[in-house]
Amino acid sequence: MKKIFVLLPLCLPFLGSAQQKTAESLVQYVKPIVGTQRMGHTYPGATVPFGMVQLSPETDTAGYVKDGKYNPDVYKYCAGYQYDDQTIVGFSHTHFSGTGHSDLGDFLMMPTVGKLLLNPGTAGKPHSGYRSAFSHQNEVAEANYYKVKLDDYNITAELTTSARVGFHQYTFPKTDRAHIILDLMAGIYNYEDKNVWTYMRVVNDTLVTGYRQTSGWAKNRTLYFAMRFSKPFTNYGNADYSKKEVYRGFWKKFNQGDNFPEVAGRQIRAYFDFSASEGEKIKIKFALSPVSMDGALKNMQAEVPGWDFDQVKAAGQQLWEKELGKITIRSKSTDDKQNFYTSMYHTLINPTVYMDADGSYRGLDQNNHQAGGFTNYTTFSLWDTHRALHPLFNIIEPEKNADMVKSMLAHYDQSPEHMLPVWSNSANENWCMSGYHSVSVIADAIIKGNVSFDANKALDACVTTARRRSYEGIGFYMDMGYIPDEKNGNSVSSTLEYAYDDWCIAQIAKKLNRNDIYQEFIKRSQNFNNVFDAKAGFMRPKLADGTFRKQFDPLSTINEGFIEGNAWNYTLYVPHDPAKLIQLLGGDKRFIVYLDSLFTMNLPDKYFAETEDITRDGIIGNYVHGNEPSHHVAYLYNWTSQPWKTQQRVRMILPRMYKPTPDGLGGNDDTGQMSAWYIFSAMGFYPVAPGSDRYAIGSPAVDGALIQLENGKTFSIDVKNQSDKNVYVQKVTLNGKAVNRSYITHAEIMSGGSLVFYMSKTPSNSGFTVVD
Repeated sequence: MKKIFVLLPLCLPFLGSAQQKTAESLVQYVKPIVGTQRMGHTYPGATVPFGMVQLSPETDTAGYVKDGKYNPDVYKYCAGYQYDDQTIVGFSHTHFSGTGHSDLGDFLMMPTVGKLLLNPGTAGKPHSGYRSAFSHQNEVAEANYYKVKLDDYNITAELTTSARVGFHQYTFPKTDRAHIILDLMAGIYNYEDKNVWTYMRVVNDTLVTGYRQTSGWAKNRTLYFAMRFSKPFTNYGNADYSKKEVYRGFWKKFNQGDNFPEVAGRQIRAYFDFSASEGEKIKIKFALSPVSMDGALKNMQAEVPGWDFDQVKAAGQQLWEKELGKITIRSKSTDDKQNFYTSMYHTLINPTVYMDADGSYRGLDQNNHQAGGFTNYTTFSLWDTHRALHPLFNIIEPEKNADMVKSMLAHYDQSPEHMLPVWSNSANENWCMSGYHSVSVIADAIIKGNVSFDANKALDACVTTARRRSYEGIGFYMDMGYIPDEKNGNSVSSTLEYAYDDWCIAQIAKKLNRNDIYQEFIKRSQNFNNVFDAKAGFMRPKLADGTFRKQFDPLSTINEGFIEGNAWNYTLYVPHDPAKLIQLLGGDKRFIVYLDSLFTMNLPDKYFAETEDITRDGIIGNYVHGNEPSHHVAYLYNWTSQPWKTQQRVRMILPRMYKPTPDGLGGNDDTGQMSAWYIFSAMGFYPVAPGSDRYAIGSPAVDGALIQLENGKTFSIDVKNQSDKNVYVQKVTLNGKAVNRSYITHAEIMSGGSLVFYMSKTPSNSGFTVVD
């Protein structure tokens, strides 16, 4: 009874009425279809939080190469699914969520009836292959559940998962010619020689095991599987589309294509035949392992020993309910709830578990390891996620985030280059994007006290990574204080990103009393000054002789020294020292004009016509919300004399960039970063500089929120006079005391308590001081 009386005052504001007895289901507000149209690059299929399996439909098989060159159409299929397509090729077991580059799409499965076809066909000639037409009217996408009718075959396909097992349920019409196709050739960002090798073994008439090794974005990736059918197949076979080699061995003694128990090659498609009565459900459990076929089978036995599809679906949705419930919001708008919990859903997909149920995993050294006392994770899109996703985890998922850091440190130990991850997946370093942003994630965890790892060892790994002279201009950066334009195409943005990362290293060193390291890296953190051209008023490419490049267009996103952005946006990328940035740009008044201009000017299409990641969908004025380097920009007004403009900009961005519709994301979700921005901003604060313990105050878009902390405490947010017009903060109180600064701290959140915003339709600076 004591617990009831203690919790009641915190809960009452959230109930809306005293009659509400039970918490509402939050899964109902998750719309996995959001972001599947145009630029979001999300997938609608089934997965559990941080699951190793992402079981989802593919709507086309566009290859990476066309006529000997890069095929731009492949970019649309980073997640395998485009909402506007009219056919489904099949259902594969691994996907990235929201990325701007891709891989995976492993082990595609497709149920068919009638004549057996072993090629996927094309969108223009769908009946030439095994693909099928479908309609969104007959499609259901929920957290850990996907359902669709395959119109050409009158088959209803249903998908659900556990962490390591994909569960298929196919309802067939009456037929003597039912087929399950297993396409071992299919993949995302696929090309002819991407498959290095595949192997499949038919153990018996219900069990098949195998593996596939690919060389794509991850150069050396091997994934093992175990597939079990709910009823025996009556016949099976395969077709080998591999290039003919001069050496063929002596396997011709067998007919390997028909009822032969093993097959190996580079380009294999297999099939399994059944008879089915009207409405009969044929089920398949498909388990994955990074270690072995036996490991995949053990994962299946550990996680899905039975055949109750609905039970597995319900268990997965209950996992989602638990995770979503870590933040409960109040809002009068169903759209807002769908935006918020779909964003929560997208933030909790990646990073992904990368180990068997017994803790074994494949390491970056390509040896097998045992995770001692932690969960090993992969899929670290750190250029994106260091900004808000990992800071969000430090609030609602601190234990998992600490395990993610431990996974990064294991990566470092196994790395031949002795570096922390840059963009890693499946025991491979992809080296995609710039910076060394693992150090930001590590610093944020250490500064915020989320340390269940050796912090000094982590600092040593950060320092070693940041001193790797041979990596992308670091040697020049160390010697000259910037990267010369003629030495690197991303010379300016890399200099800016290194400077921020170095500040993060300095914060760790300061906390650990490593003064020599602190002095080295706090000095390096000021290197952003070296690429600022005071005459032009922008960060600008600088030559090795110390002069700035003459030809320079601050609006262009191509060949101007920046990665996925222009000088207008990147000039503001000094998240660790906004005060100095304001000084560089001419002081308070001129800085405000600069920010205002960014949001209100027009960026003609010609300036991003050649880019894939920057499109009109994610642009407001010249502010590119659809790409991450600008995500902190709206909050920079907090360092000026007009912090109310942060509130105005945030509330403008939220409804324009986020909608509960298929095209509801203004850019790639980038493994949850876009969605994490939404969650923080909707609650009223944002981590401008991860590695700091501060969150800049914005303008909450919900009526209230309750954060359930892992330490057992709760942090409540209440918003008085909330409305679409009342976007300005008049006053903020924390535990009843006025907050006379434009930020709150991590310790204040984790200590539990109550944050109250008082809103108005008119701006006010009263009660706020400029962030120091």
